Amino acid sequence: MMARPRTSRPRVVPALIFALLVPAALADAAPAGQHPQYGKLSARVRERAATRRKSETVDVLVRFRKAPGANERSLTDRLGGRIRRHFRGSSRWIALRLPAAAVAALADSPDVEFVASDEPVALAMDIARQAANEPGPFTPEGSLRGAGVTIAMVDSGVAPHPDLQTLVASVDFVGNPSPTPVFDLPDDPGRAEAASVDPNGHGTHVAGILVGSGAASGGRLAGIAPAASLVSLRVLDGAGSGTTSDVLAALQWVLANKDSLDIRVLNLSLGHPVYEPAALDPLVQEVETLWHAGVVVVCSAGNEGRDGDGTITSPCNSREVITVGASNTQGTPDTSDDTLATYSSRGPTLVDLVAKPDLIAPGNRIVSTRAAGSYLDLLAPERRVAGDPAFPDVTQYFELSGTSMASPMVAGAVALMLEQDPSLNPGTVKARLMLSARKPAAGSPLATGAGLLDITGALGTTGDVADAPSPLVLPDADTGELGFENTAALWSAPAFSLRAIWSSAVLWSESTAGDEPILRSYGVQQPDTTVTPYATLWSEATLWSEATLWSESTLWSEAVLWSECVADPLLASEAQLVDDP
Repeated sequence: MMARPRTSRPRVVPALIFALLVPAALADAAPAGQHPQYGKLSARVRERAATRRKSETVDVLVRFRKAPGANERSLTDRLGGRIRRHFRGSSRWIALRLPAAAVAALADSPDVEFVASDEPVALAMDIARQAANEPGPFTPEGSLRGAGVTIAMVDSGVAPHPDLQTLVASVDFVGNPSPTPVFDLPDDPGRAEAASVDPNGHGTHVAGILVGSGAASGGRLAGIAPAASLVSLRVLDGAGSGTTSDVLAALQWVLANKDSLDIRVLNLSLGHPVYEPAALDPLVQEVETLWHAGVVVVCSAGNEGRDGDGTITSPCNSREVITVGASNTQGTPDTSDDTLATYSSRGPTLVDLVAKPDLIAPGNRIVSTRAAGSYLDLLAPERRVAGDPAFPDVTQYFELSGTSMASPMVAGAVALMLEQDPSLNPGTVKARLMLSARKPAAGSPLATGAGLLDITGALGTTGDVADAPSPLVLPDADTGELGFENTAALWSAPAFSLRAIWSSAVLWSESTAGDEPILRSYGVQQPDTTVTPYATLWSEATLWSEATLWSESTLWSEAVLWSECVADPLLASEAQLVDDP
């Protein structure tokens, strides 16, 4: 797919924020499953139905008021639709393909609660491990390798590689409504690896960051948790494309099998733009179900940072999950020269205004396992890397950049934390990662979150919380100030106050009258007692920039995938790189 040209968009001024971005608290006034602004039909579906011929079809995800049965199937038939995927158990979602002219009638049915778009999704170590402050070999924490923890990875699959020996299950959802999982049986170790494929190469690279042993590099290019077990759920095809329904099915598979496989961590290095409130987004709902079931969900923030603020992708707009942006190590283990990667997506999230990302991790020019002969491997052969400099022609590794690479850094760190203390709940894991992150000297927390991943620091942090939802951003249209929910009150844990989590990353200003919070009109029971003006976080030149709110892009296209390493796939042979130097 060729890169889409940049187009000018109407500028959205701060005065319109409240008309366009409805605070999540107001959604309580709407009927169940609805939103005062969105109703029963996603704006994305409405747009697609309106721009297509009546005979053309639209792929949608429909949430019925009860688990779909005969009545719901009859409705689908009457509207000329075709069921593309049923989901597990009592799920109220179903994936449909129906004529564009029938979309409105579907939404009008009293049996339907919400219609979302079945949106395309796509892709979004040695120095990196040092920059993330991996424990040294002679420290008590240095013995932690993720043993006893299973990480599930929703991506493009895993190719055979000498570094990847802990794959215990492989499931392929691409074009397969009822996939048959392949397990690594005790009497036939390696069965899952033999059955797993990765025609794209992205998933193999992510897997190496998670659990790579470093066998082909003398341990130098090992992953973060090499002893952790890995489950591969393939939802992306050879070109790195997929659908929301495939991802949703994979997430439900994880929920159904998490106990039998002891899945404690889930990595998602993919996503699509935000089109509706988190409460109506199918992917957000499913990752939050997993989170509350005890699975720590880690996902990449997205690679749209050059478009400005509000570029976090779904399902990373969930308040629950750990959203990871990317840092640039500048090729050195010394973190004093580290910077935010320019492509790393920034908060707040669209519609709900959640402060994201939660933290950042090394993501630029990361060397990890190579899927020989894959799409990425053939498109950018100059990115192949030798594991042993003495044998430069033996290139078992590959270099990529993006938040896709930063997310598994954090997911691997989570596996170490859970090996150290299996009793930790997802909220405590998130809170400790954010509190221990190394704080930037200046800058916006809506770009850097709580700071740079510090694995040793996280392993040494104490304190527990029941849950750790990311704080809301609370803009005041009259004063031009931004308030934030105070995490000490939000998480019911005084040790985890917002000041401690963000530290000097924010230029705080005292802006309360007595004991009354200045943003009381927003229904916040106890926001942080400090706010900061718009100009501190978003300069006038970038505040709600033209490319931020209503992007014309419908997916992370190949051009955006290749913002992780190549400016335009047609120019790959000329190595026109757009990752940070």
